[in-house]
Amino acid sequence: MPIHGLQKLTLLDYPGHVACTVFFGGCDLNCPFCHNYELVDGSAEPLMDEEDFFAFLLKRKGLLDGVAVTGGEPCLRPELPAFLARIRAEGFAVKLDTNGFHPEMLKRLFDARLVDYVAMDVKNSPAKYARTVGLTEIDLAPVRESIRLIRDLAPDHEFRTTVVSEYHEESDFHEIGKLIQGAKRCFLQAFTDRDTVPVADLHAPDVRKMKIYAEILRGYVPETHLRGVEGAE
Repeated sequence: MPIHGLQKLTLLDYPGHVACTVFFGGCDLNCPFCHNYELVDGSAEPLMDEEDFFAFLLKRKGLLDGVAVTGGEPCLRPELPAFLARIRAEGFAVKLDTNGFHPEMLKRLFDARLVDYVAMDVKNSPAKYARTVGLTEIDLAPVRESIRLIRDLAPDHEFRTTVVSEYHEESDFHEIGKLIQGAKRCFLQAFTDRDTVPVADLHAPDVRKMKIYAEILRGYVPETHLRGVEGAE
């Protein structure tokens, strides 16, 4: 299975763990604010194959205790269960990032107990979801089912929203809160620009607005936090 990126050490991507992060290419969404768009449009060449990755991982036993698997969208890969099973067999915990459009894969992973922590992106309120993910129309049934599965079956989890001034306003966070009500925790992270973001001239809300949005969400998910927002308490 081709691997498109590897961060050899992270203290941030997998909460509570010293981990590495594996990036897979390919995604079924086209988010205009995507931070890893080179993994979506195919411009990033594979960095290594699966055997190269496991050679790296085995050398890090005793130094790392977890692997964060992200993309792109990892759940597009039919080989994902076998890949995660191999990580678990080597004694590492697994964190999975997903866009929530593949509940059937999530169910397989939960049934086989192959993930320890799931982070799902919730892009926006239902009325704005299609536009926010770069599509003209969308069926949110898979998203709702993934939220349900994660709340009910994931050993640990978070939902998160990347906030962009051009796409989000206060009312959206009431609707997001209704979608994920009952979740263990939620994070809001402000959009960060970089050269590979596909749409230019997007902006992050200021800290004051981010705090307002977080407070709205706390009415639905009490453990709501800001992540990577400079100046936030």
